[in-house]
Amino acid sequence: MDLDYLQMLMGEEEVVVEEEGEGYRNIWVVAERVGDELAPVTLEMLNQAQQLASTLGAYVMAVLVGGDETLAQELIYHGADKVFLFDDPALKDYALEPYIKALGDLFAEKMPEIVLCGATDVGGELAPRLARRLDAVALTNCTGLTLDASQRTLVCTMPVYDGEYSEVVAFSPEVHPQIVTVQPGVFGLPYRDEYRSAEVETVAVDLDGAQPRVKVLNVVAEAEREPVPLPKARIIVSAGRGMGDAEGFALVEQLAAALSGEVAGSRGAVDEGWIDEEKQVGMGGATVRPDLYIACGISGAIQHYFGIQDAKFVVAINRDENAPIFKVADVGIVADAKEVIPAIIEALEA
Repeated sequence: MDLDYLQMLMGEEEVVVEEEGEGYRNIWVVAERVGDELAPVTLEMLNQAQQLASTLGAYVMAVLVGGDETLAQELIYHGADKVFLFDDPALKDYALEPYIKALGDLFAEKMPEIVLCGATDVGGELAPRLARRLDAVALTNCTGLTLDASQRTLVCTMPVYDGEYSEVVAFSPEVHPQIVTVQPGVFGLPYRDEYRSAEVETVAVDLDGAQPRVKVLNVVAEAEREPVPLPKARIIVSAGRGMGDAEGFALVEQLAAALSGEVAGSRGAVDEGWIDEEKQVGMGGATVRPDLYIACGISGAIQHYFGIQDAKFVVAINRDENAPIFKVADVGIVADAKEVIPAIIEALEA
């Protein structure tokens, strides 16, 4: 790790990243856009790329296809040391063949050591085709990335059997570049530093022979999200009799929608007719292990506890300060859930 790199990390000055010598180098992030904004998974990949780069003594390069200078600056603010920008109008909307041509030509010239793509519809198409084009290997749907620093190889954690188990796979030192797709939501967002500065290089691309085979006729702004089975849900908002009535239960549904989570309930919610039995959590219902479980108006009887004991983080909202649910909750709010939930939704919308 040279002095310029250390100065850049300390924010002392802008450093122009020099690419010298032969060989594969640096951590590259393929940025994705959602409309006119960067996809959250892009920022999460930058966060992980920074950690990998600090171990390897490398730089973090970002590639933005079809974006603009504003989005390129956002990549820099979130950790990119240099941004390569394809601003050709033909690349504004995603199309497989032009994107593969643009990225493939760039990577063939720049020889990245590691390439990170999102485990999304776009990244899932791009990564294996880039690997084939570059005579490399792609590992997909990774939920963990570490380094064998002595070999400069990625060690990837990948879910198998529909997420019930994980396997750890390491790249061979002979494979270059090492291409992976990263599942959204596993690495967290980096700190946004508006004082970071770096170079944005606009890249010209020859798209002859790379005409898209699929033409976009229409874009649907909103589509109904398919429900996720409770045992596989990452966020669950659950209701009990303490919600009082159907109007109170409707607030639980609104909070779940605001969090992109699933709605569930205790036996009491089923008995009240607010929810079907397949959405019941606890003995006689589903056993869940979400990242976040919000219990609204649930007393927390032992039957319910058995269903949520593997949840990573439990938030309980109940008027009764002696409710058993508070003994197992990571955060407890003694209040009427009908008053708390609208405030949470308002904060999320803000």
